[in-house]
Amino acid sequence: MTIQREKFATQLDSTLLAELRDLAKAEGRQIQALVEEAVAAMLEKKRQGSKRERAMALHEKSMAKYDALYKKMTK
Repeated sequence: MTIQREKFATQLDSTLLAELRDLAKAEGRQIQALVEEAVAAMLEKKRQGSKRERAMALHEKSMAKYDALYKKMTK
């Protein structure tokens, strides 16, 4: 299966861009590959973060609702 890519333009801090170019050269990779990897990692991290936040909210709701029961169960 071929990955369909779309061109877009953006701007980047010149220091970050220089570091990115150096890294690409050191690893023998294209800048495009590094940017794609970084964006994918950031999006995955955001998705995981939102799942954790939802889980924690449900946990807190459960604790508030069933606090007395949980205390009885620990005795």
